[in-house]
Amino acid sequence: MKRRDALMNTAGLAALSALTPSKAFSAETAGNLGEVIIPPSQEMGKEKHVPIIDAPAAVKAGEPFQVTVQVGKVVKHPNTIEHHIRWIQLYAIEEGSKYVVNLGTFDFAPTFADPKVTIPIMLQKNSTIYALEHCNLHGLWDYAVKVTVS
Repeated sequence: MKRRDALMNTAGLAALSALTPSKAFSAETAGNLGEVIIPPSQEMGKEKHVPIIDAPAAVKAGEPFQVTVQVGKVVKHPNTIEHHIRWIQLYAIEEGSKYVVNLGTFDFAPTFADPKVTIPIMLQKNSTIYALEHCNLHGLWDYAVKVTVS
């Protein structure tokens, strides 16, 4: 492992441990990931971290449609080396299913890339689409929308 990779891994563990200040970070004490994800309700009305999903409320089964996820739709998020959105992940769960499907993972370069992505997807059943994003300073944020399929 290169020194740079070792430093990046160490920095990532340090960031995760900072999210749970009351406990030392370990597999036994970390809890669920959902405990460290910041919900949209903590920033409603002044969103700059919430990964807003634009998708139709209803679609036809098996027909492609566009889904756009944008961080900073209401209030622009900084995009500097020091403060930026690292990535957005998009997932779907069909109604009645226990399986989470990863629709895509999108990495962004600070100062060069805008944290916005549009992808075509197809659904077969009513589903919930989830977006998860990571700000290098402020952690994980999520958002979800339901899509009805006919």
